[in-house]
Amino acid sequence: MKFKTDKENLLSAIQKVQSVITAKAVLPILSNILIETQGNNLRLTATDLDIGISCLIPVNILEQGSITVPAKRFGDIVKELPSDDVMVNIKKNNQVTIDTGSCQFKILGLPAEEFPKLPEFEDKEAIVIAQAELKRMLHLTSFAVSFDETRYILNGILLKIHKNKFSLVATDGKRLAVADGDVSKETEKDVKIIIPIKTIQELNRNLKEEGVVSLVLGSNQVLFDLGGVVIISRLIEGEFPDYTQVVPAASDNKMSVDRERFLLAVRRAALLSTPDYQAVKLEFFKDKLVVSKATPDIGESREELPVQYRGKEMMIGFNPVYLLDVLKNLSGSQAELEVTDSEKPGVVRIAGYTYVVLPMRLS
Repeated sequence: MKFKTDKENLLSAIQKVQSVITAKAVLPILSNILIETQGNNLRLTATDLDIGISCLIPVNILEQGSITVPAKRFGDIVKELPSDDVMVNIKKNNQVTIDTGSCQFKILGLPAEEFPKLPEFEDKEAIVIAQAELKRMLHLTSFAVSFDETRYILNGILLKIHKNKFSLVATDGKRLAVADGDVSKETEKDVKIIIPIKTIQELNRNLKEEGVVSLVLGSNQVLFDLGGVVIISRLIEGEFPDYTQVVPAASDNKMSVDRERFLLAVRRAALLSTPDYQAVKLEFFKDKLVVSKATPDIGESREELPVQYRGKEMMIGFNPVYLLDVLKNLSGSQAELEVTDSEKPGVVRIAGYTYVVLPMRLS
């Protein structure tokens, strides 16, 4: 195999695929990137057996072939090359030569035949979603995923598709995020799958503001084709909790506030939070919100914000991180928060999005 390309083109492809490689790979070959020619293109692939990602780039193919190379070493070398033009040549003994003319490296690869084959999804119906829409919805939900391995079923996002509507749902047991969107074409079968958080992170990293993503389902796997980048992942098996039971009915106690000012006020109050005293206090008055924090042996803060509020006066505590996560991912200038009483969840509810957060006891 022999090909010529520019440094940035090759480096970008390496960086897109090597993020799935774990530091302690169970097999030596899993620390490598598979490089193979496909017509006038070069395909790079990496996998940890749970998730695989491949990237197709145009290069000048001088000789067809395939090889696997150590991902980190190959990436580090290409990153530090002095020239834009890179010639890569693979010899029969798996020796890989990386040449810019003035600079040359030789490293050893492993045969492509040893690399695990990724699942095939031939003759499967694709579900088409706008990349910008999926990216927006992932930003509104992925922060609520649980990282508690004892609750494995919550270590991912539930994706539901019914006809031409789809939903993403994430929860860690203390908060719940639900985002709704549209698919390009009505589906015949309902879809209900749980996508692992590592796959979600790769999607967040590769989704763009334009184009579409084609979603194809296998028996216990899913493929996302982003056009040039393909992500294949195992799914989390099990039954996701019935989240609809924890979404409160609409409340008359609804506050509307400048999102940025609210975010900054909560962030400032959180400066005094400690592991034992996390909750930030919100006090609701007519057209006024007081954000405060008092921590023994640390200090206290108090800040008033003008708001639109006509509900009953009340006081409630929230984990500031849970408020900040949603406030920094909402897009509008205003944020709305519904409250019922100090022991009931707060709800951020806008068109196509619901965020439920449990209150915290004020110590």
